[in-house]
Formats: sequence, C-alpha cells, structure tokens
Amino acid sequence: MKWKKFTIETTTEAEDLVCGMLSELGVTGMEIEDKQPITDEEKKQMFIDILPELPEDDGIAFVSFYLDEKEDEGALLQEVKARLSEMAAYVRVGACRIFASSTEDKDWINNWKAYFHPFTVDDILIKPAWSEMNKEEMQAYPLVIEIDPGTAFGTGMHETTQLVLRQLRRYVTAETKMLDVGCGSGILAILALKLGAAWVTGVDIDPLAVEAARENVKKNGIPEGRFRAFVENLLEGGEAAKQAGSGCYDIVAANIFADVIIPLCGVIGQYMKPSGLFVTSGILDTKEEAVIRAMEENGFSVVEVTRQKDWVSVTGRLSQ
Repeated sequence: MKWKKFTIETTTEAEDLVCGMLSELGVTGMEIEDKQPITDEEKKQMFIDILPELPEDDGIAFVSFYLDEKEDEGALLQEVKARLSEMAAYVRVGACRIFASSTEDKDWINNWKAYFHPFTVDDILIKPAWSEMNKEEMQAYPLVIEIDPGTAFGTGMHETTQLVLRQLRRYVTAETKMLDVGCGSGILAILALKLGAAWVTGVDIDPLAVEAARENVKKNGIPEGRFRAFVENLLEGGEAAKQAGSGCYDIVAANIFADVIIPLCGVIGQYMKPSGLFVTSGILDTKEEAVIRAMEENGFSVVEVTRQKDWVSVTGRLSQ
C-alpha cells in the first residue's frame, strides 16, 4: 500500500497550533521538522548528551501528515486551508504552502517507537512496554506506568495528556469511580487505578483504541473487574453508553478536543454524581473561553484551569 504525504510549510511559532488543528480534523499521525534547538528536558527524554552542529533556527517549520492512498483528501485539504487562513488572524503562520508526495508502505506507524523512551511526569514514571529497566531504577518512583499505545493516542508525552495526569494525581481517591471519555491507550485509566480508584470505565469511538486500553491495563497488573471499556460515542447515546453508568461517576476525564468537549458538556452530567469533577483537556488556548462557557451553561462551576504551552485543561464541578 502507498500513502499520500502532505507537508504544510509554516512557522515554529505556529507548529503546535497547526498540529492541534490537524488533530481536531481527525489526523492521527504527524511529523514536525524545524531547526529549533533541543531543550535540556528533551535531551533527558531522548538520552542525548552531545548533539551534532545544527543549522541556525530560521523560524520555518514543516508539519507532515499521511493519508491512505484510497482516501479522498479534497475535503480535508480544503478545511485545512480554511483553518490556516483563520489562524493567520492571530498568529504568524508563514507561507502555508502544502506539498503533496507519495511514500511506500514503510513501517512509519511504528518508527516513532525509536524516540519513545522512559520519562517522568512529576513523580510518575512512564515507560514503553518494550523498554528494559532494572527494578532499582523503577523502584525510585512511587508510580510506574507501562504503555504500548499502538495507534491509539496517549503516550503521556503530549502536553494535553500531562495536564490530565496531574489533575488525576490531585483528585483521585480510593472511593473514586471514573469515566474516561476517549480513553485512547488507557493511560489515564491506568493512573487512576494505580492511585487506588475503585474502578474505571473507558469509552472510545475507535475499536483499536479500546483494545489497546484493555491490553495496557493488563500489562500494568490491574486486576480484572476494575476496568471495562466500550466502543461508543457518548454524544450519540446507545447501549454501551447506558452500560457506562448513570449518575455514578465521581470523575469524568476527557482528553479530546474542544469541539467535542463543548457538546459533551450538555450530556455528560447524566453520568456523574452531584459535585462530580469533569476534567477536560486537548483544548487549544484559543478555545478556552468557549469550553468554560459551555461548562457554565450546563451546570458546572469551573474550579481550576491549568496550562502547558498552548494547551489548556479545564476542570469543572457539577452542581448538586
């Protein structure tokens, strides 16, 4: 099989926003090329001590994504161009030229694993399931999560995931019953369960993500019965949504996109206990006010807003 590769020429200033926009449009795999120096923190994550001489940063970035050769890219590219035009009103987006090419069926879906090494989010160690670490190294951390996301979202390296991990670290207790909407790899569910949550339900519209979440929960030694997962879109209701539970969740986590979170605010309350917490992320800072407004219009009071780079997490409490 061949893949169609599309590359957007933009700026380093806008590259995260461009990636966020592509994610909102359903693009799941992206590559970024730029000349920005690697930070000390990134060196630690990649185990790099000495870097080769790099060219001077010219502020230009290239964001690439792939589509199956059989997919019709016309509508997507039209929407991408429209979003880039809107973005130009508030950020320097550069030339915004889009280049198209084809690539053979290399294992590019798995090639990224070469760059996914053990790393920490505060006192949480997140390690790839294929990475070898000795017991002494792992015992230095109170919480260890092993993850093999496959094609599902959620290695823990993205800012949106880290924002939710930190919120769960603060709020999960031994009595917590949690619903993970858009569970992806299951990383949020695993942390909640390792923090002592009674049980977690995961839902995702992608069957591969649901299967990945189930497998990752097993890899982390979580006993059967504390996690269940369904293929479901809660915005559409359905049998799995009913099984997810009504009025029983202390915490709902949704690391998705603002355009999904906003309508979700209108239906998620039915699954929650009074005073339950709705922890959301995947929100570009330009959409923060819209998400807050949607929460407040649907019976939530905003208790906390946290930020990391251009991304925002909004935590709301359901009125009693």
